[in-house]
Amino acid sequence: MEAAYYGSKVAESLGTDSVALVLGTATADVLSALGQVGVKKVLHADDVRFDRFDSKAYTKVVAEAVNTAGANVVVLSFNQNGKLLGARLSVKLKAGYVPGAVALPTFSGNTLLVTKNVFSGKASAQYQTSTDKKVISVNPNSLSPIKGTGTAAVEAFKPTIADSDFSITVKSTDKVTGKIPLSEAEIVVSAGRGMKGPENWGMIEELAKEMGAATACSRPVADVDWRPHYEHVGQTGLTIRPNLYIAIGISGAIQHLAGVNGSKVIVVINTDPEAPFFKAADYGIVGDLFQVVPKLIEEYKKFKAAH
Repeated sequence: MEAAYYGSKVAESLGTDSVALVLGTATADVLSALGQVGVKKVLHADDVRFDRFDSKAYTKVVAEAVNTAGANVVVLSFNQNGKLLGARLSVKLKAGYVPGAVALPTFSGNTLLVTKNVFSGKASAQYQTSTDKKVISVNPNSLSPIKGTGTAAVEAFKPTIADSDFSITVKSTDKVTGKIPLSEAEIVVSAGRGMKGPENWGMIEELAKEMGAATACSRPVADVDWRPHYEHVGQTGLTIRPNLYIAIGISGAIQHLAGVNGSKVIVVINTDPEAPFFKAADYGIVGDLFQVVPKLIEEYKKFKAAH
């Protein structure tokens, strides 16, 4: 929805209408609801083959849709699929490509100016492209869509696509059970050396379970094997952008912040009021995590029971 909103605002700046492309199975209500974020028309390729992402096939279909709609600017989400699609699409369309935009672009004639983060989020830079067609991918949680009451007109789109255009064959699927993958989590509960030892991690896992969240940790914790390395977030670990990131007992060194500062809301729990993390936090609690976290779990259970 964020990419659709971004696209509608770009179209508004250009004095034209935005057109969304939806590939695969989707209900009429979901499609028309894109109008709430400013989309005027939806091209829907209702084909079950598109229910599974294939960058080669998607590139061909998106390029065909761009030409059908007469579009000059293509907006994608800077997620895993968008990263694979963006580069291919820019080559296919001979388009300038700016990945990871964090703000709406500005135009100067045919030149598009886009702001994105650089140096692991420590700074920002402005990139420009003057090609006839342009591709932008938007970093998640870079802007909040403002919903209205409009509805989008839905039009069937039947691209020229053959089975041979699909390059990926799925032979089997193994799904993670019992845990939410960190890269897909909307809520992340993370902890650091303030936990004092791996034996105290039960409260972190309990809080994450109650909130439907994934667990993460700082690098020092992974380095001493308190937690597995795949939970390490930061400049040298995973970069994540969840809707809510709860940092417990983490000081907030710049290397850690670089991996999480794109989070929509950051909550910090730490005994040190001078901890760097508080400067980046939306909400902070100065207190002993061994007292705060159990109370937080208790109150959250009450909240869930009442709702």
